[in-house]
Amino acid sequence: MSARRVVVIGDVMLDVIVAPTAPLEPTSDTPAVVRLVRGGSGANLASALARRHDVTFVGAAGEDVAAEVFSGALASAGVAASLERVDETTGTVVALIAPDGQRAMLTDRGANSQLSLEFVRDVLSSPFEHLHVSGYVILDAQTRSVARAALSLAREKGCSTSVDVCSVAPLRAITPDVFLDATAEAEMFFANEEEALAITGTNDVDDALHLLKERFDEVVVTRGARGVRAWADGSLWSEDALRVPVVDTTGAGDAATGAYLSARLEGVGPAASLRAAMASSALVVQGLGSIPSPTEATKRT
Repeated sequence: MSARRVVVIGDVMLDVIVAPTAPLEPTSDTPAVVRLVRGGSGANLASALARRHDVTFVGAAGEDVAAEVFSGALASAGVAASLERVDETTGTVVALIAPDGQRAMLTDRGANSQLSLEFVRDVLSSPFEHLHVSGYVILDAQTRSVARAALSLAREKGCSTSVDVCSVAPLRAITPDVFLDATAEAEMFFANEEEALAITGTNDVDDALHLLKERFDEVVVTRGARGVRAWADGSLWSEDALRVPVVDTTGAGDAATGAYLSARLEGVGPAASLRAAMASSALVVQGLGSIPSPTEATKRT
């Protein structure tokens, strides 16, 4: 199957990645590895898709250096950035990386909350075949209606659609019912295990898959070191995670989602698509940030 024209709606973010290399000194200096990189869950996914598809990323940004870094990084990845410029600073995340690779994120959404339906409608007036909406756009009360309208418009045009959850804390804050209502027009659903359990109110990933498949045509649940489970083509599928040194889990789920979706849009079967997802996430976790340098894993292991 030929490359597809894909639109991804998501957050414009600059990531400050901080990995302390010694115990924190609250009133003094703590040695650390620090990286400043293009962030954004939707942008991570867009970059993964762009390896095989024609991708346009849509989001809101300020008129500042952070926005230029973001758009420049997307251009280097082969993604066309269509950014609505607003009178607000571009979003920024500070990610604190623990020794086991898990991270805590301090988030300033900035301009992202000002993404307008008019801007999104204008972008979607051009031909496209698949729309992916990042969960952060849905989790934000100011842009939820934009996400809902975009998904409806895509379905009216006969395009396929997908969403991912992105973050469990704001999901719980808005309630699963609100999230599910806003994503009623989506066909494919992506979540990590914690998000899938939270949105279904269950304690077992297979129970969550069973409930989610009643709402969505295809469901993919990533499970970190335990791999991935999916409902696709009328069956349950699973794939183990690759055993690699873990430096930072930032962006691993986005990489898996992007690789899986990319393969599925090409007509690849679920099993091979899940293998591609696990290979992509294994590469990301070996370096700092969602787009690590080729030598990062060597430096940190």
